Order: sequence, then C-alpha cells, then structure tokens
Amino acid sequence: MKSNELTIKKAIALLKGKKISHAELYRDVFEKIHDDNKTLNIYLSTDENAVRKAEKLTDTQLAGIPVAVKDNFLTTDFPTTASSEVLKHFVSPYESTVTAKLKEAGAVCIGKTNMDAWAHGSSTESSDFGPTKNPRNPKYLPGGSSGGSAAALAADMCIGAIGSETAGSIRQPASWCGVVGFKPTYGRASRAGVVAMASSTDSPGPMGKTVEDTAILLNVISGKDRYDATTADLPVPDYTKYLTGSVKGLRVGICYTDHEKLRTSDSVLAVEKAGTIFEELGAHVSNVPLSHTLQPGKILTHDYAIGVYTVIQRSEVSSNLARYDGIRYGDDRSKFGAEAKRRIMLGTFTLSKGFVNKYYVLANKVRQLYIQNFRELFTKYDVLISPTTAGYADLLGASRDNPMFGEIEDMLLEPSSIAGLTGISIPCHHDPKTNLSLGLNIIADQWQEGNVLQAAYAFEQHTRWNPWAKTL
Repeated sequence: MKSNELTIKKAIALLKGKKISHAELYRDVFEKIHDDNKTLNIYLSTDENAVRKAEKLTDTQLAGIPVAVKDNFLTTDFPTTASSEVLKHFVSPYESTVTAKLKEAGAVCIGKTNMDAWAHGSSTESSDFGPTKNPRNPKYLPGGSSGGSAAALAADMCIGAIGSETAGSIRQPASWCGVVGFKPTYGRASRAGVVAMASSTDSPGPMGKTVEDTAILLNVISGKDRYDATTADLPVPDYTKYLTGSVKGLRVGICYTDHEKLRTSDSVLAVEKAGTIFEELGAHVSNVPLSHTLQPGKILTHDYAIGVYTVIQRSEVSSNLARYDGIRYGDDRSKFGAEAKRRIMLGTFTLSKGFVNKYYVLANKVRQLYIQNFRELFTKYDVLISPTTAGYADLLGASRDNPMFGEIEDMLLEPSSIAGLTGISIPCHHDPKTNLSLGLNIIADQWQEGNVLQAAYAFEQHTRWNPWAKTL
C-alpha cells in the first residue's frame, strides 16, 4: 500500500510513530495528482510546497496530514473561485473558520477542489473550469456540488477532505464516488468564510475514506463561532467515542423504500439488506410508511421537498449573488454562467412583489411541515435510513440542458437538509460491471451526530462495502 491510500487515523498514527515521513506521504499524494489530475480535473490549485508546512506539524492533533478543500471556502494561501469565472483571480484577505480550525489542528490544505459553479448543481459539470470525472469510472459523473472533494478521496489524491452541503452536496457525491460524506446539523460548523449559496441550509462538513475519518475531522471543525450567529453555543463531544461498533437497542426506521419509483431499484434493495444487518446486530428495525399528508408514524413524501428546496434555494441565491458586481473584487456579472443566471432570475421572481407570498412564504410553510414530521418521528426512532440517491452515478453530460438535474438527483436528501438535520452517506453496495457504488443515508435529529456515527460505523465494520475500513 502506498501512503496516499492511508486513512486519516492510520496516517496520523504512522506519522507520529515515525513509521512514515511527511516527505514520503506528500510524494505519493502528489505523484497521484500529477498522474491523474489532468484527466479527472479534480484540483483547481495545489500547494507544491505543502510538505514543508507539514513537517513542522508532527506533534499536532492532525500531524500535518494533507486535506483537500472545496473551492468555496476562503483561504489566504490559495485563490477561492467557487469554480466561477467571476472569482477566477480572487484571493481572500481572510481565512474561513473551518479551514482556520483545520490548520490550527495541524492539517495542511493541499489544494482547492473543483465544484459546481457557486455550488449550483449535483454533477460538478456546471464548473466554469470544466467537469470533474468520477475516479471509479471516468465515463461517469462524481456528483456535486462537492464532487471535487469526493473525487479527490476516491482517487487517493488526499487523506481527508472538506465539502459543503445545501441539499445533498456532500452526501450525494460521496455516494457516487464510494466514499463517506457527513453533513452536520445546520449550525454545528461555521459558515463564516464560505461562499454563500442558500444561507438557511448551507452546512460545511467532513468527507473521508471511513466513518472514523469523518468523526476525527468533525471534532475539529465543530463549535460556536463568533463570526457566524447561526452556530449553536452547545458543547462539542468527542465524536470518536460513539464508534463502538454496537447498535444494540438502537431504534432504526427504514424510509422511502415504498416509493413507487424506487421499489425495485438496487438502491432500495441495498437499504433493505442494510436493515437486516442492523437487525442482526441487535437494533430494533421497522419500516416507516410513506405519506402524502402529515400523519403520525409516517414519513412525508420527498416529492414536495423538491419544490420547497427549489423556491427557497433560488430565492436565497438571488440575494447572495447580488454582491458580485465586480466593483469591490472579482469580475463583473457578464462572467456569470448560464446556471447562475437562471437561478438569479427565478429567485428574483419568487421574491418580487405579488409573488413572494405565493411562492417563498408558502415554501417555508411546507418546510415547517417537514420539520414537524421529523420531530415526531425522532420520538420513535434514533436514526432513519434510506438510499442516498435513487441510483448509481450518471454518465458525463447528463446534467446538460436539464435545469432541474440537481433537485431530482438530491430528492431523497432534500427533506433532511431543509429541516437542518444531520446525516451521513456510507458505501452500501458496489456494481462490479461499472465499478460504481451506492450510498446508505443515515439521518438523526438535530445535534444527534453521535447516533449517526454510531450506526454508520457499526454498519461499516460489519460489511465489506468500504475497502478502506479493512485497513484499519
């Protein structure tokens, strides 16, 4: 095994034990980047001198490991483009809270990864700097908008990674690339210094090769931040303590498997098998019936969440992108891509006089129904499981001329995102013909990240779907 194939946990242990050197680790990582990045288009920029920084950090919490960062996190040592021509040459005068915390803990930002421009999409095809390809099979998409970070992990071009999720942008690419993606509760990790997309749902989060790796990074990036008033002033536990391997007594609900469009899919079959595994491990497992109305003990269909998210996201996008006028920094609005323009126009329309009540206010009322629904369900269940996506990764080009591509691909994740819940996607099936994976989505109530990690780790340790977990 080459050192770039290590997990965070293993790499830290070997570095601190002087079993490998930073020179060896960074050599292997950069060899992989130099060999494959031109083809896969994962990194937009890299720090060729990163090893010099890392060698001074052996005694820190993260021991100088190389971490890939989605290019919507402000960094003072790299450009931050949000994969848009508007910010092509922009270098921030200050650091995002998440990347600052990572650096303080001893991680090194090895480079900035490609994404859908402004995080608008679920394919990484809307990037102004070209699409990223899926390392598992370059004919396919990596997902998005954190597709570059997921692909960097899948290609062993980093040891850990950071993404952001508004409605599936961490978990969906994690599923398609066969890695682990964790979405914290909204307000658990600071949005300060993250290029804003939809401010009421944006959530920075860790991505890793294993569940344990995401827990390690989550420990670092979580917590109250004076620069972000939406962060919660709550204690941050040591999330690695939830990785016991046991789910005995855990109450697990299986969701969305009875939707008419999903019933016989590989995604549903994989989730049903996952339910059986949890039951064998001692969890109390039952199906949660789908409902088109708010009813006790049933889960509200995700169909309505597509419209809710579309209206709210476009509205908040139109507000957030209004600041990019080319006067203070960046280029002018003529550099906006087609997707950004569509979202600005639709958002402006939904917020305009005569329509704001009809669309934006109504969407937020339906959003409250989802919040009520999950609040009731989590009195009966500790975690809910479902497919992360309806199917495997789509072929390159699938998102072109499809303005609703992202909303449809993320339909199983939008309800939990608009409700501000925490969730994770972990590999739960592999197709040997295409070398593509499917993800198991595990969600829990707000601030219950421990329940998610407990369930995910137990599943990972008792199945064969995550090859990195076998190296621990």
